[in-house]
Amino acid sequence: MSPTTSWDPESYAKNARFVAELGEPLLQLLDPKPGESILDLGCGDGALTEKIAAAGCCVIGIDSSLPQVAAARRRGLAVLVMDGQRLGFKQRFDAVFTNAALHWIKQPEMVIAGVWSCLKPGGRFVGEFGGQGNVATIRTALHAGLRRRGIDPWTADPWYYPSPAEYSDLLRQIGFTVEYLESIPRPTPLPGDISIWLEIFAQPFTKAVDEAERESLVAEVRAELAPKLRGTEGNWVADYVRLRFRAIK
Repeated sequence: MSPTTSWDPESYAKNARFVAELGEPLLQLLDPKPGESILDLGCGDGALTEKIAAAGCCVIGIDSSLPQVAAARRRGLAVLVMDGQRLGFKQRFDAVFTNAALHWIKQPEMVIAGVWSCLKPGGRFVGEFGGQGNVATIRTALHAGLRRRGIDPWTADPWYYPSPAEYSDLLRQIGFTVEYLESIPRPTPLPGDISIWLEIFAQPFTKAVDEAERESLVAEVRAELAPKLRGTEGNWVADYVRLRFRAIK
């Protein structure tokens, strides 16, 4: 995940649990079998890792966030701090699973090549992450906020949101057979105000300005988004688009 993003497990569990909950259908696509060895890439606090383990699998989780890894270990899970671009396993796993992590990694070729090396022949790579158009309204407002301050937003933007064709091509170039790949528009009700979402997920943008400017940047972005993403009763909906896939080595 982005090195400029600090993940607070308590805040994430309270305000972003929907990320794991909405990823639960992905477990059906993974179809874990008892006794299988599975890697959870970008496991966060282990909410879904725990469910895979409950299916009788031997699961190892990895995440680049030490606080999230510590939270996952408190669930009794085997979790390591590791960069998703530098996976250190060789033909060890029956499957690699990933939810809501790959859009934080700007070198997808390295991730896919690492996953290929991790998998046994016939192993499967199953995942979901932000696809082309994900949070486009939010992203546009954040970019505009930085431009108003004389900052090139692309120097701060941490996200990789590929099209289905782009990601399918990357998988095939490494050698995967793509069994399924779909872009899924998923407007997502937020549990709280959009400012909380921004504080959790947009840290690379807010940290690009002086600390004294951060509150005003969030307020500006919130005001710009309100007519587009806030309902009449004050509820907020983020314009998510997910890319879900299953590929075989």
